[in-house]
Amino acid sequence: MNFHETLEKQGKTYPGKPAIIFKETAITFSELRKTAFSLANSLSALGFCKGEKAAVYMPNNPEYMYSFLGVFLLHGICVPLDFMLTEEEIINFLNHSETKILIAHEKKGVDFGTIKSRCPLLQKVILLGAEAKEGFIPWDTLLTAPSAVFQKEIGEEDPAAIFYTSGSTGHPKGVLLTYRHLDTPVRCMDHFLHPQDNDILLCAGVPFSHIGGLDYMLLGLHFGQTLVLMERFQPLEFLKHIEKYKATIFCIVPSMYVAILSLKEYNKFDLSSLRHAVVFGAPSSPVLLKRFHKACPNAFLLNGWGMTETSAPNCFLPTGTDTKAIEDAGRFPPEMQAKIADEDGNSLGPEEEGELWVKGEGVMVGYYKEPVLTRSVITQDGWLKTGDIAKYDKENRFYIVGRKKDMIKVAGEIVFSPEVEEVIQRHPKVREAAVIGVPDAMRGEVPKALLVVKEGENLTEEELRYFLRGHLAHFKIPHHFEFCASLPKNRVGKIDKEKLRQTSTAPA
Repeated sequence: MNFHETLEKQGKTYPGKPAIIFKETAITFSELRKTAFSLANSLSALGFCKGEKAAVYMPNNPEYMYSFLGVFLLHGICVPLDFMLTEEEIINFLNHSETKILIAHEKKGVDFGTIKSRCPLLQKVILLGAEAKEGFIPWDTLLTAPSAVFQKEIGEEDPAAIFYTSGSTGHPKGVLLTYRHLDTPVRCMDHFLHPQDNDILLCAGVPFSHIGGLDYMLLGLHFGQTLVLMERFQPLEFLKHIEKYKATIFCIVPSMYVAILSLKEYNKFDLSSLRHAVVFGAPSSPVLLKRFHKACPNAFLLNGWGMTETSAPNCFLPTGTDTKAIEDAGRFPPEMQAKIADEDGNSLGPEEEGELWVKGEGVMVGYYKEPVLTRSVITQDGWLKTGDIAKYDKENRFYIVGRKKDMIKVAGEIVFSPEVEEVIQRHPKVREAAVIGVPDAMRGEVPKALLVVKEGENLTEEELRYFLRGHLAHFKIPHHFEFCASLPKNRVGKIDKEKLRQTSTAPA
């Protein structure tokens, strides 16, 4: 996407139209263009150049979007960071990505002085939400720069973003996407959902640190749509926003539908404006979605599929199609191929379950600075092994059945069990640990830790939780702990996780 041309075009086509509505404040397309250009000029004056990295650490707010645009206008590389990350995780990602500038919002428990001292390549920290401090640049001072028109050399294959999906310890998994990749979500949604410039998008708590959050910005900007932005998901406020702003499109994970349906008054709101209600990020319940559909019968209710590694979304049920049991993820667009493969990579036929492999324009460049990890998931001929277990029918509709065992999706957030295990085993009282996913009614799946304490030691769940809070984002911390005398091993001496999954459950 050429952000310079798009901002110029929409600023002239829809100058007074709200581009963003946040906390009842409207920001027009002309104001969005002006602020983005001012920020880009300020970053340029600070020495930020094409190909360099700028990280953003904020909650969902307009400033996060301005930061994306400011970096993209300079053809830099944006490193969006989840606002739930701990100080240690931030430091690890900044160092791994070789970030030069950090744009951040103040947060309790995060010392940006410490971060700056422990990240040797980090040259400048821009702070929002705090008084001016020595050594830091106040956000507001960046918005006083001229908003003069400028044009940077465009290269569609230039790197645009590094999305970290895992790896606070060990091998960080930073998905590297190019500027060409940023067109993929727009093309896919245009192909299946047929967005219009009068659509009202509602982004409720999908973090901008995820490709799904960025998709809202890309879609709104490309089609000249208004984006109603919520800092976090609150079910009652979500329904109020749909009714108040006449929202037409939203995308949320199954646990959010559960929270909405738990409200006694959920069916009292006027949801007639909705054209599309999308469920994404975790296995969904057709019964759950049908219940919600009764409150918005005019909406086309559908699942979707995609990964950060594939510039999601990549798969939808085409508009106007019979949704059957609302259980399939739909079809892939022409620019992306998909197949179901067995363990040897052989293609399987209809209704046969195997790993979903995809190939096409949306597939990432690779994991940043992790060539071995990249080669483990992308074949020599360009197929990406997604880790999801799926099947397809004779109509070429795909169904997501499950996922490879070490990947746990907690309400759309991806957690890799080896990462959590490694942190647990840092505790001096822990001898060994295993983390598996167990079913959860609200989140789809949550991590459960089974561990063995060193002989003669006494470790409580509260003590371990306190330890983990300093090393892991909260969604990665196991929801359940089980202390065991020993853990089963397989024939080569590894912990037998399959056996644990068969015998372990979540507490009632």
